[in-house]
Amino acid sequence: MLKLNLVGQLRSTYRRCLATGQSLQVNPAEDVEPAYPVIRDPSFKARKQKDAADWHEEIRQVATVEEKMIKINMPRYYGYKVVDFNDSKIPYNALPLTQHYTRTVLEDLVVPSVSASESPEDASEDSLLKATREEVIEALEFAHDYYRHLETPTSPVERERLLTQIIVEQLNRTLLQALGEEYKHLAEAEVDYNPRHEAFWAVGGVDPPKNVQQSKKGREWQKEEANESVDRLVQYKGRPYLSLRHRRQLAPWKTPAESENPALSQQLPRFRHDPRTLGYSTGHQHATNVPGYWPKGNEQNFGLLSFQSRAHLQLRPQSFGEQDQQEALHALAIKSSYAWLLAQANYNGFNTYNELTYPLNTQTVITNGREWSFYEYQLNTLLLHGSHEQENPRVNFCRGTRPLPLYAEISEQGKCVDFNDTTLRQLLNFYVNVPTVQRSLEEQQPYVASDISAYENEEQRDFISKTFKHLASNRPRHLELPEIYLWEKLYKIDNKNRAMEAKRRFFELDINPWQRTLDTHDKEYVPRAARPGVRKQENRFKKTYYP
Repeated sequence: MLKLNLVGQLRSTYRRCLATGQSLQVNPAEDVEPAYPVIRDPSFKARKQKDAADWHEEIRQVATVEEKMIKINMPRYYGYKVVDFNDSKIPYNALPLTQHYTRTVLEDLVVPSVSASESPEDASEDSLLKATREEVIEALEFAHDYYRHLETPTSPVERERLLTQIIVEQLNRTLLQALGEEYKHLAEAEVDYNPRHEAFWAVGGVDPPKNVQQSKKGREWQKEEANESVDRLVQYKGRPYLSLRHRRQLAPWKTPAESENPALSQQLPRFRHDPRTLGYSTGHQHATNVPGYWPKGNEQNFGLLSFQSRAHLQLRPQSFGEQDQQEALHALAIKSSYAWLLAQANYNGFNTYNELTYPLNTQTVITNGREWSFYEYQLNTLLLHGSHEQENPRVNFCRGTRPLPLYAEISEQGKCVDFNDTTLRQLLNFYVNVPTVQRSLEEQQPYVASDISAYENEEQRDFISKTFKHLASNRPRHLELPEIYLWEKLYKIDNKNRAMEAKRRFFELDINPWQRTLDTHDKEYVPRAARPGVRKQENRFKKTYYP
């Protein structure tokens, strides 16, 4: 535009000089420096990176939380191929992979001992311990007595889950009643029983599978990149016993300078092998981020505390050893905490492709009713894909304890034996940790422009809400993904022995079903009597509102 204006000015000046007989003079001081376009790398890899960056920017520009999630799912009608992370399976030696896939630095959490102290803070903790000790013991005895009168499952894992569920619910009820009057944030907290925690993210720095290597080697423009690392998509699914949420955030315990430490990011474990080598499975599904509630109309959208199960550890062979058992607990705490905070960040406009602008914190407890492990987690970054795996200076932090016994056993008379005050004191510290960080709406949701309720078009609001919840349900499509049968691969693809047969299958017509986008489907038909307007021939199909 600047160059066009300059040319126009020169033409008008030249015509004026011709009309008056004057000579054309150009003042060098008035010359404008030309603005040249950016020289871009024309290689295939650079173009792919540019397309990915443009797509990430499009996601950031989408107005609402629901539409951002729909936008992430747009490229795949049948869903993404994801690594299945969950809270019920932890393979052997899973901690390095978990730290790599969540970019987490693990530290030890100091447990305060129960001893005589002169500081006012310790004196206050001791008074809380004395005030709640008897009630907690009574709640434990009641939980075991109630469990004895139930029809228990045959599986030892299910028996432990049932007993732990009862104990956690009773202890939570007891502590909320005992501490709610003095600590007002507990009275304001929202309690979720067996909530649905799901999170989706992309991880870089993983070796490509063999089929990806062979596919790139077969293309001339990708041969040199066949062995380069790729991104793996991860989907976490968990269902803790119980979780507490609050409208304010927990205060971070790491400063920005500590979270942006290139030395720590380089020292993180790197697990570059295929996750299936450890025992993780893969599957196809839509990307979902669910922190236990829907995004609309919920003010308590920051995690305060969650209780995770360790019943699945009974299925692990004893030959793995005590050290790996402890690492399995660390891995469970890291991935469950990271996934819950990522889902909360998603409801505030952030995702795996759009970075956080402030840290998020939560507290996690892993228990079987008798042994308790305590963890604190701080989420500082979400960028783990592509080159960010090496270049991102930010890291996330997790600090935790070894399993601490709350009691030894419940006697035949129903009495609690060898109650541990140290474990109760640590549990009380988690409950009385007051969330103090409160942000304005603009600071809390910098990438969210509006809510779907702000749309005046009722049909648009209904379409976005239904599409978002349908994706979150992960129901299968009414038509299954096309499959290549073994006889077709043998006779039609590998050996081409059926040349005279009509070409009707998708691979014969050069159709890739994985390239089908989310909006590639037949629109809903509107009956003639229900069509708006005078001309009934128009508006035969309902309008879609994909971002």
